[in-house]
Amino acid sequence: MRTYVGVGVTGVVAATGVLAGVVVGESGETGLATPAHAHPVAQVPGQPAPDGPAPSIPITDPTDIPTFESVRSLNAQEARQAEYWLDQYGVRDAWDEATGDGVKIAVIDTGVDGTHPDLEGAVGKGTDVSGVGSSNGQEGLGAEPPHGTMVASVAAGRGHGSSSSTGVGGNTGVIGVAPEAEILPVSTWLGTERSDVRSTDEQIPDAVRWAVDNGADIINMSVGSPQQTWPESWDSAFEYAEEKDVLIIAAAGNRGNGITQVGAPATIPSVLTVGGVGRNGQAGEESSSQGISIAVSAPSEDLVGAVPGDGYREWTGTSAAAPIVAGTAALIMEKYPDLSAQEVAYRITASAQDAGVPGRDPLYGYGILDVNAAVTEDLPPMEGDGPLGSMAEWIQIHRRHDATSTASAQASAMPLTEDVTAEAVPPDPVVPLNSTGALPIVILAGFGVLIAGLTGAAAWHIRWLLKRKP
Repeated sequence: MRTYVGVGVTGVVAATGVLAGVVVGESGETGLATPAHAHPVAQVPGQPAPDGPAPSIPITDPTDIPTFESVRSLNAQEARQAEYWLDQYGVRDAWDEATGDGVKIAVIDTGVDGTHPDLEGAVGKGTDVSGVGSSNGQEGLGAEPPHGTMVASVAAGRGHGSSSSTGVGGNTGVIGVAPEAEILPVSTWLGTERSDVRSTDEQIPDAVRWAVDNGADIINMSVGSPQQTWPESWDSAFEYAEEKDVLIIAAAGNRGNGITQVGAPATIPSVLTVGGVGRNGQAGEESSSQGISIAVSAPSEDLVGAVPGDGYREWTGTSAAAPIVAGTAALIMEKYPDLSAQEVAYRITASAQDAGVPGRDPLYGYGILDVNAAVTEDLPPMEGDGPLGSMAEWIQIHRRHDATSTASAQASAMPLTEDVTAEAVPPDPVVPLNSTGALPIVILAGFGVLIAGLTGAAAWHIRWLLKRKP
């Protein structure tokens, strides 16, 4: 039996056999800082970048995982003031071009409270795949019920109160990166084991398929495990999303939860994996894992999100970084509606501010997110199939099954020849020449015939020449 843990934020409750819910850990002060990408970035001390993915770390003892600790709550005005990423990462500037209007973001998580003041009017059709939640996906479930609401608010919260100075959303509360996008909540039970809850192997693929079938343009998955592999039952759902050109965005995971390497679903081809950086622009020592599947990094420390009811909470982790990138993708999709999912991902990765070692690396991916550049920059055309790889191609290569059975007569086409009923009679054996000693004689005889022929031809030619002399 596999052990799954949540990857989103510092602190987690683990459970054997189900994907654990992410919980909120303590974060630091909420004052504004200078832009993250304006600072030099460096690799986390003691965490050298590997050449490839290291073996995943199985977590079998729940006591090894940091437990939930209380965090500071904020009021609506404090929450808005704490959203440093709106200015530092160019979100407000990008709103001059797009706000996510007409784009649907499915949030596969612990449920989304659509009655929160910052999410009123933003939450559309939803569902539950756990078997124990509300049919609209808005009931908080699992070990950390507020988690899904926090994720949704960061992606597409609208704030509330009077209009903001930018003309986008209200002037207080949490405003998301794409404040006019629509949220499709898909509730899952993550974090504690219950006999009446469906297994994660069933919940996750059903959630992905529902999101695709109900018009999602983007799927946000701020959930994960310490295993880099995933159940084969997930394959077809993620391939289906790729086939239907739906962009899946997943959190990389957090070292603070004991996950040092990126785990599934963030290791799945065609998924855009998001790592985390602190306010100093460096990979988060506690809030981000590492792995070659990371495509881009986004803020993951000193963040704030809306919680069910009308409250707000600080949090830290790639669970919050992922919806920032999901909101960015929604802005791109509104401005460039003809782009494919891979092309949207390309705009995000190609416009990122390079960090760490030059080029793509296992801490920052292609670099640190620049929202305004992703939306507005004139980028060269995408080369190849895109930055995320192909799930369909991966399945074809890695899910081969031994072809031990043959087609039945009923399933076969009409035979190309008539049935043969007569028994075949083998020919009489012929003894090779070299086994009888005759081979040398045959060779010499042949050579003699050749010499005689050449000699006779030469004599005839000489006689012919003599006859022609006067």
